[in-house]
This record gives sequence, C-alpha cells and structure tokens, in this order.
Amino acid sequence: MRAYTTNPAAAVLSRLHSVPVRRQPAVPIAPAAATARRSILIVEDEAPIRELLRLHLSLAGFEIEEVADGATALARARAQTFDVILLDLMVPGLDGITLCRAIRAHSVNMTSAVLMLTARASESDTVLGLESGADDYLAKPFSVREMVARVGAILRRNERIGPAHDAMSVRQVRSRDVSLDGERREAVVRGSRVELTKQEFDLMFVLAARPGIVFSRTALLRKVWTDEAGVTERTVDTVVSRLRRKVEHDIVRPELILTAWGVGYKFTDSD
Repeated sequence: MRAYTTNPAAAVLSRLHSVPVRRQPAVPIAPAAATARRSILIVEDEAPIRELLRLHLSLAGFEIEEVADGATALARARAQTFDVILLDLMVPGLDGITLCRAIRAHSVNMTSAVLMLTARASESDTVLGLESGADDYLAKPFSVREMVARVGAILRRNERIGPAHDAMSVRQVRSRDVSLDGERREAVVRGSRVELTKQEFDLMFVLAARPGIVFSRTALLRKVWTDEAGVTERTVDTVVSRLRRKVEHDIVRPELILTAWGVGYKFTDSD
C-alpha cells in the first residue's frame, strides 16, 4: 500500500489543464534521434502516470516499453538493452532501489541512463536513489516538460562520459596541474612525478578525463574495478583517500578530487 499524501497521477495531470497536450512540442533528445529512435523502459504501476509518460516520450521520439511491477522490469532489463529506464521507486514486487542495484550489477543495462521517480522527496530518499545507481531523481508531482528535459539531459551527460572503457581509451589527460599518460601509466602532479597504484591511477584517469562531471561510487566501481569481485562502494572511498594523500596539498581541503556530497566524486573543472 502506497503512503501518498496526494494522488500523484491526479497531481501530474492537473499540471496539464492549462496547457493543451497538442500544443506541447516534442523536446529534442539528441542529434541521433532523427535517424535512430531511442528506446525507453517505463517502470510504473500507476496506469494514468504510465499513459502520460508514454504519450510525451513517444512525441519526443522514443520507442516505449512499459511494465507495472519490479520483477517483470528486471526480466526485461536483463533481456533487452534500453537507452533509458524510467523507474518508479515504489513499484510492487521489487522496489525501485533493489531493482536499480540489480540492473547496475547484473544486466545488459549496466550503463544505461536511469531516471528515478518517486512521491517521496526527502534528502535521504534522493541520496539513496542516486547511490543505488540512478543518474537523476524526479519527485512527484512533476511537470512532463521537466521530465522529458531531464531524460534528454542525462542522455547527453552519459554520451559525454561515454561507455566504461572510453575514458581509458584516451591516451593522455592534461587538466589543471595534472598530466596523465595512459600508455606509460605515468602521473605528473604540479610538475612532480607521483607513483600511483593501478587502482589509484585508473580512478584519477577516469575523473580527470571528465573534469566537472560527477561520478557516483557505483559508476566508478563499474569503470575502475571492471573485473574484480567482492569490491564495495567503501573501496572507492578508501582509494580516493589514498589518492588525495599523494596529490593534494591538504586532504581536508582538496583542490583536485572533490566530493559531491551524497553522490560521489568529481575532478575540479576550475582553472
């Protein structure tokens, strides 16, 4: 039984009364949308909301598949790749947090964009959703225009970040006092060579190759510890701590590897 204080479907629909649906233009998602339709899996048990999402995402150029429970969603996510998964936090059968973690851990959609929807908008719920592997978080009631825009934004962000192997396929990274040579696996910080372990080098390379982009701990696990079992998000914190001791002037006030509180880490984008 859901503990909504308001009817989320009615609240979302009420946002549309003053703007006729036929006058809402489709929001461009990405340049490739004109030649190849992107696919999206909608995981939502409220039929009115599901229909609303299907209508507007179809107008935005998506091919839509929709399910109403977590178990069916996980089966579909393991069998078919989607560009985006729109995931309600409180679907029956398998809750959204558990489902998101399962998708990120063992499915063909490990790197697909995930936008989580929920009627609970507390900070702890937001943090929990992001740390489970979601790319973004949208609280009900929401504007459908904002929802479509959010989908477009996480797609563009994921395209800039690229697949897990893309960052390490770049041979060299030079960014604010740091030079990294991926072939020689050499790190130079503020003019001095720094000896880094494999994990330290790979972690810094991934972050420095995308300055200003926040990586969740889950995303860093997928990119840096691709073939290792038994590692946890705490491992990321441990390696970041070791790395800061080697590259920062002051580990209490880091200037290069910054913390995005409640989400993960990023490399500074300041000059």
